[in-house]
Amino acid sequence: MLEPVEKIWMDGKLVPWQDANVHILTHSLHYGLAAFEGIRCYKGMSGSAIFRLQEHVDRLFDSAHIGLMAIPYDKKQIADAIIETVRVNRVDACYIRPLVYIGYGSMGVHPGNNPIRVAIAVWKWGAYLGDDALANGMRACVSSFTRHHVNVSMTRGKISGYYVNSILAKQDAKSNGFDEAILLDAEGYVSEGSGENVFIVRKGKLKTTPLTSVLEGITRNSVIELARERMIQVVEERFTRDEMYIADEVFVTGTAAELTPVREIDHRTIGTGKPGPVTRALQEAFFSIVRGEDLAHASWLTRV
Repeated sequence: MLEPVEKIWMDGKLVPWQDANVHILTHSLHYGLAAFEGIRCYKGMSGSAIFRLQEHVDRLFDSAHIGLMAIPYDKKQIADAIIETVRVNRVDACYIRPLVYIGYGSMGVHPGNNPIRVAIAVWKWGAYLGDDALANGMRACVSSFTRHHVNVSMTRGKISGYYVNSILAKQDAKSNGFDEAILLDAEGYVSEGSGENVFIVRKGKLKTTPLTSVLEGITRNSVIELARERMIQVVEERFTRDEMYIADEVFVTGTAAELTPVREIDHRTIGTGKPGPVTRALQEAFFSIVRGEDLAHASWLTRV
């Protein structure tokens, strides 16, 4: 259960948590067209800071544009509202959820002139896949559900309705005793997790799925940059499920998952069954940045 905080930002106003409600006939609730972001604020050496705020705001606007939803605020207003929402709730570390959705008005698949609404909520949230998974690796399975074809749902958009696919895959994985699902694309190549990008390490190369059937992850982008700074060869190309099985290391990235090692896939141990040296090095680099210890990447943090 979420632990309530004091306020949620809704359409330019901070309202009490318990009063942040919408009408039951809100269009997005019925048809799934909404755009959202997942952002983290970390407690660091010099106070709290939001990780790559501008990149997340940019992607929110891109997602809304793809969904033909004109956000009634500019990017600076949304970024300022995110900072304000974190500050007013006096949380030193939190998950941040901006949501752009189609409000109450006409019904039917076409939203007509229904208003575009915006909300921003924050809450305390620890390791998404658990502290043990973050430290020692999680267990995953290849899902029986296929990830979106690029002309079925446009994968550059972080659109709410797309996540029905993720929910089904995650429920199936959990019911079979796994921590997470890894989905294949429509041609049978590894796509992504239910909410994460996938990386493998094999023969000295760090490989990840190209931006075809996957969301353009901001943590993904950060990890690629960190790897290249460390002279680790990064390759963006398709790979198969059995290449994951024989990889030296596998890990997933995302705002919620951060950088979580994978120790087992489909009952097959990955590498030694423990987080490998590349995974550990990149994980340490990532957390050093978000804690404010790595001043070379200070521009990735927005102080609250």
